Amino acid sequence: MRFELLLASLLGVQAVPIGMENALTTANVPEQFLEDIYFVGHVPQMALQADTRISYALYIPESHYNANPATNPAGDKLPLLVYIHGTSRNTAAMFGDLVPFADSVPCAVIAPIFPAGLNGPNDLDSFKELKTDSLRSDLSLLNILDEVAYRWPGLETSKVFMMGFSGGGQFAHRFMYLYPERLNAISIGAPGRPTFLDETQDWPVGIADVDKVFGKTVSTTAIAKLPIQLVVGGNDTEIHGSPEFWEWEKEVLGGGGLPPMNETRLESIKELRASWEEVGIKTQFDIVLGVAHNETGVRKTVLGFLKPQIQKSG
Repeated sequence: MRFELLLASLLGVQAVPIGMENALTTANVPEQFLEDIYFVGHVPQMALQADTRISYALYIPESHYNANPATNPAGDKLPLLVYIHGTSRNTAAMFGDLVPFADSVPCAVIAPIFPAGLNGPNDLDSFKELKTDSLRSDLSLLNILDEVAYRWPGLETSKVFMMGFSGGGQFAHRFMYLYPERLNAISIGAPGRPTFLDETQDWPVGIADVDKVFGKTVSTTAIAKLPIQLVVGGNDTEIHGSPEFWEWEKEVLGGGGLPPMNETRLESIKELRASWEEVGIKTQFDIVLGVAHNETGVRKTVLGFLKPQIQKSG
């Protein structure tokens, strides 16, 4: 299906994403009814039609949204910020800090939601790896963007902005490795078990087998062109789980493809930054003093990085 969408794009034809054949869009709903049908403002959590196990939350500032660029070409498309949740799947920011941010920048914000248990009843981490036996979270996000592009044509989905903290930071930087061409800028917060650009170790520790796993290569040249923020709390100095916990997890749950956490997030993000610099990838590195492993504690710094990047794209 993704090939069909790409082909249609090259031919200048709008392809219909999976399950959207009879979908209403902001182009075919009278504009005065968009709020009544919940197509602007806080959109009700939507199931991804290509895989209804996955859903997404979406916020669109009504006063800044061009419902049908085909008939109103003077109005710009709204930039789209992708917010990646962490292990707890907490998306409260979609109803908190991100709303006034979206209204003021302006931009739309979307949060894909990958439930726990997708890779079995004890699964917590599968979405972070991008590919497991039962999930391709990278493709799920791309499908979400295809679906949103079709239903909300006034949103810019070909290249997006991304932010993720902790488990969300793990997803975000791995997605960046594979799809830098889909990003305008990215904020990566405190990814506890990052993937290094190490060609001697397999995914998700390194990238030795990334071509076999994903059918793609990692372009450090393309990544180096992106504005990238690495952010972490200055007091993020505790390791999640004891060595005994990680041994137990591996014995009982198998541990998945991610390694045990054996250093603090402050230590690992410094190592990640240094390894990127060795291959020419520069970052804005922000250590937020007085903050431990706390997403809200670094949010002001994250949005301060993203705001000028988003406004520059408009």
